[in-house]
Amino acid sequence: MTVTQLAKRLEISSEIVRYYTRIGLLVPARHAENGYRFFSLEDVKRLKFVLRAKGLGFTLSEIGQILNHAKSHDSPCPLVRNLIAQRIKENRERLDALAHLQVRMEKALAQWQEMPDGIPDGHSVCHLIETIDHD
Repeated sequence: MTVTQLAKRLEISSEIVRYYTRIGLLVPARHAENGYRFFSLEDVKRLKFVLRAKGLGFTLSEIGQILNHAKSHDSPCPLVRNLIAQRIKENRERLDALAHLQVRMEKALAQWQEMPDGIPDGHSVCHLIETIDHD
Protein backbone atom coordinates (compact mmCIF):
# COMPACT_ATOMS: atom_id res chain seq x y z
CA MET A 1 0.00 0.00 0.00
CA THR A 2 1.07 3.60 -0.52
CA VAL A 3 1.71 6.29 2.07
CA THR A 4 -1.76 7.69 1.49
CA GLN A 5 -3.43 4.28 1.76
CA LEU A 6 -1.60 3.51 5.00
CA ALA A 7 -2.47 6.91 6.46
CA LYS A 8 -6.14 6.49 5.59
CA ARG A 9 -6.20 2.98 6.99
CA LEU A 10 -4.97 4.19 10.39
CA GLU A 11 -6.73 7.57 10.22
CA ILE A 12 -3.58 9.66 10.47
CA SER A 13 -2.01 12.17 8.12
CA SER A 14 0.29 11.15 5.30
CA GLU A 15 2.85 13.55 6.76
CA ILE A 16 3.05 11.46 9.94
CA VAL A 17 3.71 8.33 7.87
CA ARG A 18 6.38 10.16 5.88
CA TYR A 19 8.00 11.56 9.03
CA TYR A 20 8.09 8.19 10.79
CA THR A 21 9.63 6.74 7.63
CA ARG A 22 12.19 9.54 7.45
CA ILE A 23 13.33 8.96 11.06
CA GLY A 24 13.43 5.17 10.63
CA LEU A 25 10.46 4.03 12.69
CA LEU A 26 8.97 2.65 9.48
CA VAL A 27 11.12 0.98 6.86
CA PRO A 28 8.96 0.30 3.83
CA ALA A 29 10.08 -1.70 0.82
CA ARG A 30 10.78 0.10 -2.43
CA HIS A 31 8.86 -0.76 -5.56
CA ALA A 32 11.38 -2.19 -8.06
CA GLU A 33 10.02 -0.34 -11.08
CA ASN A 34 9.36 3.16 -9.80
CA GLY A 35 11.18 3.38 -6.46
CA TYR A 36 8.03 4.35 -4.57
CA ARG A 37 7.67 3.23 -0.98
CA PHE A 38 5.42 0.25 -0.54
CA PHE A 39 3.99 -0.55 2.89
CA SER A 40 3.10 -4.10 3.91
CA LEU A 41 0.78 -5.50 6.56
CA GLU A 42 3.86 -5.74 8.84
CA ASP A 43 4.29 -1.99 8.42
CA VAL A 44 0.65 -1.53 9.43
CA LYS A 45 1.30 -3.53 12.62
CA ARG A 46 4.49 -1.61 13.32
CA LEU A 47 2.76 1.74 12.84
CA LYS A 48 -0.07 0.63 15.13
CA PHE A 49 2.58 -0.23 17.73
CA VAL A 50 4.19 3.20 17.34
CA LEU A 51 0.83 4.93 17.74
CA ARG A 52 -0.01 2.86 20.85
CA ALA A 53 3.37 3.68 22.37
CA LYS A 54 2.85 7.38 21.59
CA GLY A 55 -0.54 7.12 23.27
CA LEU A 56 1.21 5.90 26.42
CA GLY A 57 3.52 8.91 26.40
CA PHE A 58 6.67 7.36 24.96
CA THR A 59 8.78 9.70 22.84
CA LEU A 60 9.69 8.81 19.29
CA SER A 61 13.28 8.33 20.42
CA GLU A 62 12.18 5.90 23.12
CA ILE A 63 9.99 4.05 20.64
CA GLY A 64 13.01 3.73 18.38
CA GLN A 65 14.99 2.22 21.28
CA ILE A 66 12.18 -0.24 21.99
CA LEU A 67 12.00 -1.27 18.35
CA ASN A 68 15.78 -1.70 18.20
CA HIS A 69 15.71 -4.01 21.22
CA ALA A 70 13.04 -6.11 19.55
CA LYS A 71 14.92 -6.12 16.25
CA SER A 72 17.99 -7.55 17.98
CA HIS A 73 15.81 -10.22 19.66
CA ASP A 74 16.40 -8.63 23.06
CA SER A 75 13.26 -8.20 25.13
CA PRO A 76 12.35 -4.51 25.32
CA CYS A 77 10.03 -5.14 28.29
CA PRO A 78 12.52 -4.14 31.03
CA LEU A 79 13.27 -0.92 29.12
CA VAL A 80 9.54 -0.25 28.67
CA ARG A 81 8.88 -0.73 32.38
CA ASN A 82 11.77 1.55 33.36
CA LEU A 83 10.77 4.26 30.89
CA ILE A 84 7.13 4.28 31.97
CA ALA A 85 8.07 4.26 35.66
CA GLN A 86 10.29 7.29 35.07
CA ARG A 87 7.57 9.02 33.05
CA ILE A 88 5.02 8.38 35.84
CA LYS A 89 7.43 9.95 38.34
CA GLU A 90 7.99 12.97 36.09
CA ASN A 91 4.25 13.37 35.49
CA ARG A 92 3.53 13.21 39.22
CA GLU A 93 6.12 15.95 39.84
CA ARG A 94 4.55 18.11 37.10
CA LEU A 95 1.07 17.52 38.49
CA ASP A 96 2.23 18.47 41.99
CA ALA A 97 3.87 21.63 40.64
CA LEU A 98 0.70 22.51 38.71
CA ALA A 99 -1.45 21.94 41.81
CA HIS A 100 0.84 24.27 43.78
CA LEU A 101 0.67 26.86 41.00
CA GLN A 102 -3.13 26.59 40.92
CA VAL A 103 -3.34 27.31 44.65
CA ARG A 104 -1.03 30.33 44.31
CA MET A 105 -3.06 31.66 41.40
CA GLU A 106 -6.36 31.25 43.24
CA LYS A 107 -4.98 33.00 46.34
CA ALA A 108 -3.65 35.84 44.20
CA LEU A 109 -6.95 36.31 42.42
CA ALA A 110 -8.87 36.31 45.71
CA GLN A 111 -6.49 38.95 47.10
CA TRP A 112 -6.69 41.03 43.93
CA GLN A 113 -10.50 41.11 43.90
CA GLU A 114 -10.40 43.55 46.81
CA MET A 115 -7.61 45.76 45.41
CA PRO A 116 -8.13 48.82 43.21
CA ASP A 117 -6.58 49.04 39.78
CA GLY A 118 -3.27 50.85 39.78
CA ILE A 119 -1.64 53.12 37.26
CA PRO A 120 2.05 52.59 36.46
CA ASP A 121 4.04 55.48 37.91
CA GLY A 122 7.55 54.64 36.80
CA HIS A 123 8.26 52.72 40.00
CA SER A 124 5.58 50.10 39.53
CA VAL A 125 4.39 48.08 36.56
CA CYS A 126 1.42 46.22 38.04
CA HIS A 127 0.94 46.51 41.77
CA LEU A 128 -1.21 43.37 41.77
CA ILE A 129 1.72 41.14 40.80
CA GLU A 130 4.14 43.18 42.91
CA THR A 131 2.14 42.51 46.06
CA ILE A 132 2.45 38.73 45.76
CA ASP A 133 5.18 37.03 47.77
CA HIS A 134 7.26 34.69 45.65
CA ASP A 135 7.41 31.22 47.17
